[in-house]
Amino acid sequence: MAAEPEDHPDVQVFDEIRYIEHLVRTAITKKLPVGVTYPQFEVMNLLSRRGDGITPLVIARALQMTKSGLTNTLQRLAARNMIRVENCQADGRQKRVWLTADGRASYIQSMIAIRPRMDRLRDGFTQKEFREALPFLKALRTWLGEMQEASASELRPA
Repeated sequence: MAAEPEDHPDVQVFDEIRYIEHLVRTAITKKLPVGVTYPQFEVMNLLSRRGDGITPLVIARALQMTKSGLTNTLQRLAARNMIRVENCQADGRQKRVWLTADGRASYIQSMIAIRPRMDRLRDGFTQKEFREALPFLKALRTWLGEMQEASASELRPA
């Protein structure tokens, strides 16, 4: 008889991660200002947390987005005047991305709308519980990233 998924904790972990990601994405999407998509929110969130002036490549890697997907997201944000993309002064080939005043206001509006849910989350679990989950999750992410890089390097021509 074949093993059931419940017999494999590794499968269960990935199922739980997928469910959690879906629930978080859905909850945040429902609170975003009209016209703002979840990928756009992710870009604004990253710029707000890491600071303005980072390159699209850094954004794409941090958010695990494809180059074309990020380009589309940045174009849409720029069209709505939520970000500005400029050539890097030190290296004219690279671009840098900044949140505009409109983008920052939209991001703040999003965070205010999300805050009640975050407060309930913090009431439902202790900081200790979150801290205890982090080492395993970080180790799993690191291991998966290394496996992905190894697979990609195997595919590159010598």
